Amino acid sequence: MEGQIPIYYNYFHTGRPATSDSDRFYRSAYIDLSIYPKYPFGFGLSYTRFDYGNVQLSSATIRASQSIKATITVTNTGNYDGEETVQLYIQDLVGSVVRPVKELKGFQKVLLQKGQSKQVSFTIDLDKLKFYNSELKYVAEPGDFKIYIGTSSQNVKEAAFTLTQ
Repeated sequence: MEGQIPIYYNYFHTGRPATSDSDRFYRSAYIDLSIYPKYPFGFGLSYTRFDYGNVQLSSATIRASQSIKATITVTNTGNYDGEETVQLYIQDLVGSVVRPVKELKGFQKVLLQKGQSKQVSFTIDLDKLKFYNSELKYVAEPGDFKIYIGTSSQNVKEAAFTLTQ
């Protein structure tokens, strides 16, 4: 079996999600296969290896008129020069309608020489937090958010912030 269904990354939480391959009883999980896809969304191959530092946020809270900057250090720890696609995902933890566990909100391709490190930054503003509510209005609701930055939808580093009124 090449992977699991659903085969997309921005799924909704089930009522009883499995948290690992051994967490199967009374959970939404497969009996005989891994709960993880073989190749997660954003997966790519390279001739080299990239390591990610921790996500640094310019602020832990923002207002609707503000933005924050998320920065991460990416290091080429392999033996060859290479390009890496750094991906930004955002999760709205509580919304008036069901929200996906992650949504791709940005990406940057960076060229790194062997042994080189580079800081990659993403600006998170109100537009990246908006969604269509039950009245089909495009809104951003105050609350808690998580951001994930990494090499694929599964291999990520995370940080959290709060959107206030």
